Amino acid sequence: MTSNILFTSPLRCVINLGNALLAKPTGESASGVSVDISYELANELGVACELLVVNNAREAVVALESKQADIGFLAIDPTRAEHLQFTSAYLEIDGCYLVKENSHIQSIDNVDQEGHRVVVGLGSAYDLFLSREMKQASIIKADSSKEVVNTFLKTQADVAAGVKEQLLADMQTHKGLRMLPGTFMRIQQAMVLHRDAGPQAFQLVQDFANNCLNNGFIADSMKRHGITGARLVNQSA
Repeated sequence: MTSNILFTSPLRCVINLGNALLAKPTGESASGVSVDISYELANELGVACELLVVNNAREAVVALESKQADIGFLAIDPTRAEHLQFTSAYLEIDGCYLVKENSHIQSIDNVDQEGHRVVVGLGSAYDLFLSREMKQASIIKADSSKEVVNTFLKTQADVAAGVKEQLLADMQTHKGLRMLPGTFMRIQQAMVLHRDAGPQAFQLVQDFANNCLNNGFIADSMKRHGITGARLVNQSA
């Protein structure tokens, strides 16, 4: 068991349902890779685990910044780093573009052009990334990542941006759509703490995350939950 003098019981873990690859609603709680990691960390620390389940990444950021949660699971992004600190990434997810079948847009390089409107999930990692990187296209922000394609269709926008797995699922619901080849970003997932937690707490969580990656815990969790749309990040402890 990991030596614990830094975290009290219960360990408060915020779970973001906005990324269905990592967590899904289960009754009044949640299940998924991030939930498994939460309980494993609490077990290692010898404390109880309390889940704070939220609907999107921006709510998870608020919970961590306001110290309502001790631990979170988010994509690494510099705009979140003022108050939060990230472990090394343990998973990588593809960010992709979706268009209508009859769209004149044929490649990722064609997206950032004047007059194009791109829909993103408000506060998501790809919202933060594209808001920095796009120079000519305009951005429309859906309420959540799960609402991106619905908003794309309702607003008659040009492009929907999101996690590949979510977009593939949306293509099964909404016909007449196609995905542009390639990825516009690689979304790296990490464990997150408030900066006030301090260097010792951060190192404890970093070591734990490394161990979970290297001993197969995260791979086993992904297999149990049928996750195929994410890749383990190759790193050593």
